[in-house]
Amino acid sequence: MTASTTRRFLPRRRFAAAGALAVAGTLLLSACGDQTEGAKEGNGGQKTSDAPLFDELPKKYQDSGVIKVGSDIAYAPIEFMKDGKVTGIDPDIATAMGKELGVEFKFHNGTFDGLVLGMNSGRYDVIMSAMTDTKERQRGASDDAEGGADFVNYFQAGSAILVAKGNPKKINGVDDLCGKGVAAQRGTANQTLLNDQQKKCDSKIKPFIADQDSDSITQLQTGRVDAVITDYPVALYNALTAGGGDRFEVVGDQIEAAPYGIAVSKKNPELRDAIQKAMQAIIDNGEYAKVLKKWEAEAGAIEKATVNAGK
Repeated sequence: MTASTTRRFLPRRRFAAAGALAVAGTLLLSACGDQTEGAKEGNGGQKTSDAPLFDELPKKYQDSGVIKVGSDIAYAPIEFMKDGKVTGIDPDIATAMGKELGVEFKFHNGTFDGLVLGMNSGRYDVIMSAMTDTKERQRGASDDAEGGADFVNYFQAGSAILVAKGNPKKINGVDDLCGKGVAAQRGTANQTLLNDQQKKCDSKIKPFIADQDSDSITQLQTGRVDAVITDYPVALYNALTAGGGDRFEVVGDQIEAAPYGIAVSKKNPELRDAIQKAMQAIIDNGEYAKVLKKWEAEAGAIEKATVNAGK
């Protein structure tokens, strides 16, 4: 949800069939694959593991063997449901990191704009949800449960404008959104982009702010809005897959590319550092590249797992 560089992404993100994913708000979902096969019982019943970075984890996660992940699981190809399982770029990256850490990343579905609060109140340990790392999100609203987060950066993406096939409203960039109906997901950088553009318009945008990005896509499909602002890989995924590629198209260049981050509570720096090391490990050993190749998302690759690199 993210400076302007056109990137090539092929089929992926927020639901192949017009983005209309419905996911139960409290359903517990697990990333594919058992990431604890290296775990074993040590003396005194303590869980140990041969995983290379197991010792980097706080004891809490060594003992449980699980890291709880908050995610808005309706955002193909980053995370979405297929055949009753969570799949996509984020779950596959989590699986690869889990092998390095000797634990399982379990995905829990939640509303995007409530994920940081959920993490800081203890519902989740981390967030993986195509969340753009920004200074505002790092700071948060306060130091309590609504406070900010640290971000382990793992991908790069920007915003894009999705319109109906044939571009009937002749929208070619953000300046053409003035006077049009435009949808975006609540709490995202895409909503911020819409709000910023609204301030520049003489003829005001008619906004539709959705709780899920799939609802934004549905509004476009039914003609209730003229455009959707969503993440660039999500827009391309919908353009290439919905209706066999005959329903939508992406117009203009990628807008304001920025890093996605795995969010970790500021009160949990040891877990943050372990995840950063695991992320760098899968970059170095090639597993990260395999995940991005699988989803044809190589254009979003990074070479270094930084922390709080967002602006």
